[in-house]
Amino acid sequence: MSICTRCGTEFGCAMADGLDAPCWCTELPPVVPVPGAAAACWCPDCLRQHIASATEPVPLSRI
Repeated sequence: MSICTRCGTEFGCAMADGLDAPCWCTELPPVVPVPGAAAACWCPDCLRQHIASATEPVPLSRI
């Protein structure tokens, strides 16, 4: 089991747990790095929220 470095939730990480199957995170788009985390993992909820917020369209008022 792994602990999310963002929220503290316990979750399964196939890579950290040494499983042969791909980790759940490989199903998500690899579009953004996890800030400040060299080898840390985030739980599915935190990583999905981070990807969604980092890929939201920029409002025209900010261009």
